[in-house]
Amino acid sequence: MKAITSRDNSLYKEIKQLALDPRSRKKTGRTLLDGIHLCQVYLQQCGSPQVCVASESALQNAEVSAIISQCGSDGASCISLPDALYKPLSQVENGVGILFVIDIPRPDAPAKLTQYAVLLDQVQDPGNLGSILRSAAAAGIGQVFCSSGTSAAWSPRVLRAGMGAHFLLQIVENADLSHLLHSSRIPVLATSSHAAQRIYDIDLRQPVAWMFGHEGQGVSDSLLAQATHTVSIPHLGLMESLNVAASAAVCFFEQVRQMQ
Repeated sequence: MKAITSRDNSLYKEIKQLALDPRSRKKTGRTLLDGIHLCQVYLQQCGSPQVCVASESALQNAEVSAIISQCGSDGASCISLPDALYKPLSQVENGVGILFVIDIPRPDAPAKLTQYAVLLDQVQDPGNLGSILRSAAAAGIGQVFCSSGTSAAWSPRVLRAGMGAHFLLQIVENADLSHLLHSSRIPVLATSSHAAQRIYDIDLRQPVAWMFGHEGQGVSDSLLAQATHTVSIPHLGLMESLNVAASAAVCFFEQVRQMQ
């Protein structure tokens, strides 16, 4: 393991840019996995990262040592940083000091929708996006398509909220949702608080694509018009609607219920 002790080190500067600047992540096609859980899931699902970074105080942690050992055996670059240099890289409060530098997967969008999928139209809150990804992965959904204007799926905040779901999904960013809707070979269900048809009235034992929209405005009118069905989630009380991440979870697990 190589020790870096200067903030002027070129690799340290690169990693700090990835931590702090979304433009750097977009330009380089790399991002950071911050914290022991994400690093462990990545190792299990994807293999070793480009770079493994640990704080000096974390080197005594048995789980961190095991991660570093595996990364080193696989040929990954492993570096240690003084705690004062590591701190600006991490957004995890009271976390164990380890992170990975990884290449962001960039899968191509399929020509047609043929399997359970999620389409996201300008979902802008990173916490909402991460929660939707987590619920989708837990429900066995394999594909997620994010329109331009949706929060960056591989940002550190979304990754933390996703809790490892990213590595179980094919995530396509800047997707042309209108094209996918036009060419879809499966029903597309869009949620709307004004729809008369309930999610419980739809047969979800066949592949479907779920479409969710902006936190305030919902799915755009042009995309809503292309959906096979618009459906509502019935609820009691005076609230007009559910949070988009909560709505997605309800829909996904009604699908799971029907499939069992």
